[in-house]
Amino acid sequence: MGTAFVEIYVPGQKFVNGVPFPAVLSPSASAISLTDSVKANQPFLQSLLLQSGAVLFRGFPLSTASHFNDVVEAFGYDELPYVGGAAPRTNVVGRVFTANESPPDQKIPFHHEMAQVPEFPSKLFFFCEVEPGSGGETPIVLSHVVYERMKDKYPEFVDRLEKHGLLYIRVLGEDDNPSSPIGRGWKSTFLTTDKAIAQQRAAKLGMKLEWLEDGVKTIMGPIPGVKYDESRQRKIWFNSMVAAYTGWEDERNDPVKAVTFGDGEPLPPDIVYDCLHILEEESVAIPWQKGDVLLIDNWAVLHSRRSFHPPRRVLASLVKGRRR
Repeated sequence: MGTAFVEIYVPGQKFVNGVPFPAVLSPSASAISLTDSVKANQPFLQSLLLQSGAVLFRGFPLSTASHFNDVVEAFGYDELPYVGGAAPRTNVVGRVFTANESPPDQKIPFHHEMAQVPEFPSKLFFFCEVEPGSGGETPIVLSHVVYERMKDKYPEFVDRLEKHGLLYIRVLGEDDNPSSPIGRGWKSTFLTTDKAIAQQRAAKLGMKLEWLEDGVKTIMGPIPGVKYDESRQRKIWFNSMVAAYTGWEDERNDPVKAVTFGDGEPLPPDIVYDCLHILEEESVAIPWQKGDVLLIDNWAVLHSRRSFHPPRRVLASLVKGRRR
C-alpha cells in the first residue's frame, strides 16, 4: 500500500469474496496532500479500484470545489463532455459539476452513469462539500452481483435482455426543468441551440430524434442491457432499466414507456421491481462526511441517491479514463 494511505473500515462497508466494498482510505501520519498522494501512488490506487470497484477517501482536508478539481486532475484521466445524459447539472469549476440537482424529496434510482448512450464515463468522482442534514447517501452496488442474481432467478428474462437489449424513450423540453430528475432540456443535452447540430450529435450517439411542438422525443437503441467487463472478465448488469422504469417521470414522460425490450415489447413490471429489490438488498450506503471523495469505476458499480433533508451539496466529475 502507498505510504500516504491507511486502509480503514467504516460501518456499512461490505466484504464480497473477502474484498472490501468500497475500499476506504484515510491519510497516514506521513501523508502529504491528497492531490500529491494520488500522483505518487497511481499503480496502488488503480489496482485497488480494479479489485474493489469503488474507493472512498475520508479524512483528508478538502473543503472546496477547487480542492476537489485538483484531486480529479491529479488522477490524469481525460475529461468526458456531458452529452446525452439526462440529469440537470451545473458546471462549478474546471471539471467539476453539481451532482443531479433534482429535488431533495426525490430518490434517484440505481444506474450506471449514462448507460443509455454509447459513450459513457469509465469512472465517476463524487465529493461531499456540504454534509447532508439527514439522508442523502449515494448507495452503490456491484454490477456483476446483480447480474448473477438476476440470471439465477430470471434466466429467460436475462436471455431475452441479452438477445434484444433495451430501447430508451425520453421526451425533452427546450430548456432545463430542475424539478424533474430527468429535466435536462434538449439544448443542454446536446450543448447547442441549433436543431441541426442537435440532430448530428444525436446521430453520433445512435439516437433518433422526433421534433415536437415544444421539445423533442429521443429514441435510443436498441442498446445492450448486459455488457462484458474485460478488465475483470465478467458480465455486468449495465443498464438504466430500473432507473428509467421507476424514475423517468415528469409532465412529459411516462416511466413505463421510457424503457422497453429492444424489439419494442414491454418489460414485465414484477421482474423490474424485483430487480429494484435485489439492487437495494446488495447495496452499500455509507453516510457522507464533509470532505469525502468517492471514486467509482462505472464498469463495476451502479449508484443511486437517497432522498434527504437539506443542506446537502455533493459535486461530481465524469472522466473517460483508461480501462486497465
